[in-house]
Amino acid sequence: QVQLIESGGGLVQAGGSLRLSCAASGRTFSNYAMGWFRQAPGKDRELIAAVSGSGGSTYYTPSVKGRFTVSRDNAKNTVYLEMNSLKPEDTAVYICAAAPVRVVTTTNYNYWGPGTQVTVSS
Repeated sequence: QVQLIESGGGLVQAGGSLRLSCAASGRTFSNYAMGWFRQAPGKDRELIAAVSGSGGSTYYTPSVKGRFTVSRDNAKNTVYLEMNSLKPEDTAVYICAAAPVRVVTTTNYNYWGPGTQVTVSS
């Protein structure tokens, strides 16, 4: 079992920045690829960024590429999402997830955090 808890959400003006953290407990953190998802009201949950178990490979969905940066600190069992140049359309619940493989291309996420709200005002 892996337990995940996000922090760092909040209200920010358009153009601002936020840094989300996701702390993990349980099994060997580096054995898990980590993903950041978001879900806006009335929309499907979408994978927006992911990082491999080693931290050496990353993935971004086109809408956040160049603005968001995913990273991890395996010594601290934590994954981060640095979000810059935020837009109102980034408003959503942001959820971190873990997949029991190291590769960033996985879609097999089976551990989920409760999520943290990010609201971007115009």
